[in-house]
Amino acid sequence: MSNEPEQEYDDALIALLETIWGEGFLSPGGPEEVDLVLRGCDLRDKRVLDIGCGCGGIDLLLVEKYGASEVIAIDIESRVIERARELASARGLGDRIAFQRIEPGPLAFDDASFDVVFSKDAIIHIPDKVALAGDVFRILQPGGLFAASDWLRGPGEPSEEMNTYLELEGLDFGMADAKTYRSALEQAGFVDIALTDRNAWYRGVAKEEVARMSGPLYDRLVEIQGSEFADHEIHVWEAMIAVLEKGELRPTHLRARKPVD
Repeated sequence: MSNEPEQEYDDALIALLETIWGEGFLSPGGPEEVDLVLRGCDLRDKRVLDIGCGCGGIDLLLVEKYGASEVIAIDIESRVIERARELASARGLGDRIAFQRIEPGPLAFDDASFDVVFSKDAIIHIPDKVALAGDVFRILQPGGLFAASDWLRGPGEPSEEMNTYLELEGLDFGMADAKTYRSALEQAGFVDIALTDRNAWYRGVAKEEVARMSGPLYDRLVEIQGSEFADHEIHVWEAMIAVLEKGELRPTHLRARKPVD
């Protein structure tokens, strides 16, 4: 019997998200948002770990555009790993990107084994931010960089609108606020910590996305898994926009460095 957790990102959801966000991408912004997360970073000849790689679109960028010498890309779901390997193979990058399905829990890598740890909107699925920050700190070399984005929540108890959104989304989210993330990074020992709120940007983009889903993309969404599926996903986006407008859902860029000493 397989120990793999239930697949949250099935073929239909993968197809939906790639339709909206681009081939190989399961979170907003595409290459442009990755560029902002990595602004000013030099990945040339660096060994990079990507936590929650999804379908691997970002990992292709890390090698092709940013010059990473090696990318280890991990995820807990086998279907997204299969999709990522397909894309990497088609681009002839299978020798520089290793996609690994892992079990949830501590990262099984040696101390000081990566120059950069990256993650794009995947830490939301990891409830224990303190444990993760400590693990990332451990596997980074002295002077190493943690660069990520994630979906944070606002402070306080979730509103009825937020609970409705989370129920409709149906994904295993372990959300936390900015104070929790900063505290976790500080406890781990990181310095040069910076959090950049992206709520205003995604409020506008999400409205454009739902307009596309209801208009020019609608037939494609129906083709994926029928009109009930398409209408449900549009409803999810509308609920997400409501909590973006309230300021409860706060996409955020994260940056921190492991001290040299």
